[in-house]
Amino acid sequence: MENNFAVKFESVSFSYNDVVVLKDASFHIHSGEFVAMVGPNGSGKTTVLKLLFNLEKPDNGTIDIVSSTSYVSQQMPSDNLFPITVRDIVRMGLLSPIKGYTKNNVSVEEALKKTGIVDLAERTYRSLSGGQKRRALVARALAANPRLLVLDEPTANMDADSESRLYETLGAYKGKMTILIVTHDTEFVSSLTDRVLCLGNEYKIVQHRTEENTAAHHAGAGHEARVLHEENISCC
Repeated sequence: MENNFAVKFESVSFSYNDVVVLKDASFHIHSGEFVAMVGPNGSGKTTVLKLLFNLEKPDNGTIDIVSSTSYVSQQMPSDNLFPITVRDIVRMGLLSPIKGYTKNNVSVEEALKKTGIVDLAERTYRSLSGGQKRRALVARALAANPRLLVLDEPTANMDADSESRLYETLGAYKGKMTILIVTHDTEFVSSLTDRVLCLGNEYKIVQHRTEENTAAHHAGAGHEARVLHEENISCC
């Protein structure tokens, strides 16, 4: 894959048995871009993620993605599975299936600092609020220093302050890594967003520009942008 692309999704079709989800769908994400993927529930967002991470195979088309990728799931792990500290959660981002833990405590401390949870480092994961847990999981992903960071509904269970802190953190990484946010909100995205990938239109993935919405702060989360659904842009 060319060095200036983090993701290439070309002419992809996919069906669950006889149920068509994607048909000749294409999009590219350039390295360093901040992109939002939007669509209502059932539009195919989860399927696209499964295809990107090789959990499903396309019926047709090709998919290329950079090898260094971190993913923050919409579903947070059960508290009972994590009777450990926040620092240990973040350190899991350094876990290699081949080499075990890499000794890069600088990455752990930097991730704790960037996400604003240094003061929570010695607390147990189960003692955190929903928003704090989400930030801990984002810190875990950032500790791996990925080239591509994918976040699925990252503001779920977050209050306005935690949401604002999250986007402040992601803003510090904009341009330094590629960031893909997946959300069901089809009208508004963070003003950090460069382009929007919109699903749910005749099995395609359509790209839109955004327009900053300074008149209102969506859910109290700082600057937002309105998705310009009436303005389609080319895939590249």
